[in-house]
Amino acid sequence: MMTYSDMTSMKKRPVLVLSNDLYNKQTEDIIVAAITSNIRGIDFEILIDNESMLEGTLPKVSCIRSDKIYTLSKEIIVKKYGELSETKVQDVKIKLIEILSN
Repeated sequence: MMTYSDMTSMKKRPVLVLSNDLYNKQTEDIIVAAITSNIRGIDFEILIDNESMLEGTLPKVSCIRSDKIYTLSKEIIVKKYGELSETKVQDVKIKLIEILSN
C-alpha cells in the first residue's frame, strides 16, 4: 500500500499497488486501486482493518475500491506505509475478476 499525491491539490491518498514488480520495473507508472475510509457497502469494496495488514497500520477501518483503478506516475508516490495480507490480496483479485468477467 502506498500514499500518493494527486499533484493538483497535493492531498495525499492511499492506494493499493496492483501491478507486479516486472511491470513496475519496466514502466514509469504503477497500476493501483483506491483505498478509502468512506465505506458505502457496495459490492466492489473489500473491507480492510489492521488485522488485514502484514506490515503497517490503518488509522481507521477502510476499503479497497476494486472498481476504482488508476495508473499513476511513480514520481508522485510519497511512501510505502504497509503491506496487505495475502488473503486480502486474493479478495481483491477475485473482485477484479468479477468486474471484468462477462
